[in-house]
This record gives sequence, structure tokens and C-alpha cells, in this order.
Amino acid sequence: MQQSHPGSPFPVPRTPSPTDVVFTADFASTEQWVEGRSWAYPGGGPVNPDDDKLDYLVTDPSYCRTGLFRAVRRRDGRWNTGLLTTEGSDQSFMVRSGDVLEARVRLPREVGAWPAIWTWRDGGQEIDVFEYHPDNPNLLEFGNHVRDTGSAFRSDAVRPGAWIDLRTEFGAESVVWWVNGTRAFADRRGVGRRWHAYLIVNLSVCAGRYHPAPAPATREMSYEVSGLLVRRPAPAGGKPHALHTEDGDAPAVPPPAAGDAAALDDATG
Repeated sequence: MQQSHPGSPFPVPRTPSPTDVVFTADFASTEQWVEGRSWAYPGGGPVNPDDDKLDYLVTDPSYCRTGLFRAVRRRDGRWNTGLLTTEGSDQSFMVRSGDVLEARVRLPREVGAWPAIWTWRDGGQEIDVFEYHPDNPNLLEFGNHVRDTGSAFRSDAVRPGAWIDLRTEFGAESVVWWVNGTRAFADRRGVGRRWHAYLIVNLSVCAGRYHPAPAPATREMSYEVSGLLVRRPAPAGGKPHALHTEDGDAPAVPPPAAGDAAALDDATG
């Protein structure tokens, strides 16, 4: 499906893609991203203890705006953490059914770190492009909370400090996750044709209920996203897609073009 290219922040498709890039992340852009708050957190943040997080979201750009997502221990036991979301930004970009997200990330080394790329809208619509916990050093987690399914992927290439290429196909009938060019999981449930949601990129800190909290000596942790983009299948005839409407109701997305349909057909059987 895709291969890494030395020096490139993005996975490189093996064949020319028939899809169009509709979003290329510029983490420094205040037009694209809002920092330090998200409605995925109660009241928009800054804390979310019920989700076993020690996070205290901050608006300090040094925690996220370079693509390096940081967490720093506070005196009160919480951690200042970096988060970016497209929700509430001037562009308010939403990924939608049929889109393909590609990202290149460096995994954290410190136990207690909880990096993720995921989606959210109106109290749900969550798809986890990936989650990672260094106490399970060779395992990535994927989740489709829209259709209540998910999986884990083990590989020696997944390890603390490693760079990995991620690709997620948000299919109407099957969400398909790829890691370093290998198809890791196809859920055969999908998101439905009218699904759409905002992007979130962040580093959380585990509180210890499900995964160990950071060691007392750990003062800071980080992970990096060197590139993230979203592709959208071109409709028949090559006409541009309509954008999502003001009431948040996205138009239905036509089936993928032939080059992408093979992977989705294979995934859905």
C-alpha cells in the first residue's frame, strides 16, 4: 500500500493515488487547529480524570505547535499536556466517510505516555487512528467507537522511540488500518455513509487504572507527528466535492475510485 521514503514526512504510495489531498496538517496554523481545549473533555477541559487521564490541557504552543507533543509533570500531580483539534478553528476541517488519513509518528519511550490521533464530534463519532502505551511496547491499538469494534496490532517494528507510518481508510462499510504498508485490521463495520468528525492529535498521561502511571522520576515525555494528511476520493467525472454544510450534515460520499476500491473490497469481503 505504501512505503516510507527517507527524509519525507509522509508515507509514499506505491502507485499514484486517484484521491485528492484535501487537508495537509500545519500544526503551527491557528486557521487549522485550536490548542489546549476539546469538547472530548468535560466542559472542553482542561482535565478528564474519568477517562483515567492525568492531563491538564495547556495553550502553550511549545506543547504541540511544532508537531512535537509534550507532557510535563506539575506540582499538583497532574501533567501539562499538548492537544490540537480542528474543532472550533476557522477552517473547522472534518474528516468524513470515504476519506483516507496518512500520518508519520515517532512513538514515545516513557511508560505512562498515551499518544493518539483520533476523531470526535457532538459527544461521539470517535475513531482511533492509533493509541499506544509503552508498557505494551510492540502493540498499537485501533478503535471504531461508532460501531463498537477495535483491535490490537503487534509488530517488532512497533517499539518505544520508533518511527511508524499509519494509514486509516474511513470506509462506510469497513474501517481499515495500515501500519508501515501492512494491513493491520479491517473492522468490516465501517462508519456509515454520512459520518464526519473533527481531528484530534494529542499526548495524554495515564493515571494508572488501565496502564501504569509515569514513574516518579519521570518529569517530561513526548511523541512527534512529522506529517499528517487526508485524502478524499474524487467523485465520478472529476468534479470537486461539496464541503460540509453549516448545520454539520455532510453530503454522502460516492464510492472510492478504482485504485482505492480494491483495498476496501478486500477488507469488506
